[in-house]
Amino acid sequence: MLKIYNTLTRKKEKFIPIKPSEVRMYVCGMTVYDYCHLGHARVLVVFDTVVRWLEVTGFKVTYVRNITDIDDKIIKRAQENGESIDTLTKCFIDAMYEDAARLGVAQPTHEPRATQCIEDMIRMILILVQKGFAYVAGNGDVFYSVHQFPHYGKLSGKSLEDLRAGERVEIDLNKKDPLDFVLWKAAKTGEPCWDSPWGKGRPGWHIECSAMSEHYLGEHFDIHGGGQDLQFPHHENEIAQSEGAHDHPYVNYWMHNGFVRVDNEKMSKSLGNFFTVREVLARYQPEVVRFFILRAHYRSPLNYSDEHLNDAKNALDRLYIALKEYNLPSTEINWDEPYAERFKAAMNDDFNTAEAIAVLFDLAGEINRTSNSQLAILLKALGGALGLLQQNPQAYLQNLPSAEKNLFSQQAIEQMIQQRLEARKNRDFVQADNIRKQLAAAGIILEDSVQGTTWRRQ
Repeated sequence: MLKIYNTLTRKKEKFIPIKPSEVRMYVCGMTVYDYCHLGHARVLVVFDTVVRWLEVTGFKVTYVRNITDIDDKIIKRAQENGESIDTLTKCFIDAMYEDAARLGVAQPTHEPRATQCIEDMIRMILILVQKGFAYVAGNGDVFYSVHQFPHYGKLSGKSLEDLRAGERVEIDLNKKDPLDFVLWKAAKTGEPCWDSPWGKGRPGWHIECSAMSEHYLGEHFDIHGGGQDLQFPHHENEIAQSEGAHDHPYVNYWMHNGFVRVDNEKMSKSLGNFFTVREVLARYQPEVVRFFILRAHYRSPLNYSDEHLNDAKNALDRLYIALKEYNLPSTEINWDEPYAERFKAAMNDDFNTAEAIAVLFDLAGEINRTSNSQLAILLKALGGALGLLQQNPQAYLQNLPSAEKNLFSQQAIEQMIQQRLEARKNRDFVQADNIRKQLAAAGIILEDSVQGTTWRRQ
């Protein structure tokens, strides 16, 4: 049975969906004011893989991932660029779609935008005000009163006393308590706004996900995911909003992926140490980046460096090399097969992709030893459960990232292989060896066999 580490209970738990054979899952998506960085890519790939595995094991999944298209950072960036918010957000939403598609990330079932769900947010805020969980401040903002919710801090494990003592909270004289957070912001000159019972304004960030998840999944659903940085305050505040509004549990299983780190610091735009997905994909094939992300357990830190990405490329190459001699039709997985059993056990242990990929390498090793075509078919099928190994092996091994397209083209390499073949026929072994060395210097590996010469990029 599938077990999931639940951040709320701080332990692995058997996964029992609210409705048998159905899973409803919500993941916090992007705030679209810039290109996605590798930390965003990890969220996209991790929860895409979660959905894939749930579907492989027979669940019908309704997956909702939102887009925040109104936010202080978006307003600020649009003003700096001298463009409309719609123009800015459209640009980066389109870019996000392109990045996700290249990484093999499937579209979610629903992808609501904050600006499409304003009425849902206003409706929830009204309930919170009526029930005494929220109040209207003198400046027209509406705040959530955290001390009114007795379970505040249960996700993060922090008490109100700890938070007041240890957290850096921006002072706002309009709040009753420094820890209170904004649900509705009164309109400011030049900013987008909507009508509400409290006057014109726009929603705060935290209310978005409570309202959008309820709209598409109901008041109580199975899984809520996101990056570790969202555990507090964002997800803590979601619980306070949704459970305060409805008096019953909001989410059964909370999942958080670990940070991507650069030089032992979290990768983030605020620290300026981030690499956009586009920058990384200019130097590495998209599947290499997906493999790099999945090679670590989703809750572990992921250390970014060229060395680690190069190692991921070489490792993925080895899996494709094991497949390249075989005809590989798509097939159903026989889960009674020993390698498949081990793979399934790893994935059912809190989506342990690191252990599942270790099984793939063991399987590749046996294929290399035995030349068993059925095991090659199984390797491709198991890789498919992770969104890996679905390319033509030879095409993958000969492909180049976009930044290196100025190197030897496929046509040039084939011509040089033919020249080497002619040199060998003429017993000009010095020339043949020089061609091999020239290609090797450019990262092109030639592999001779009785069937002829094939090549791949190093």
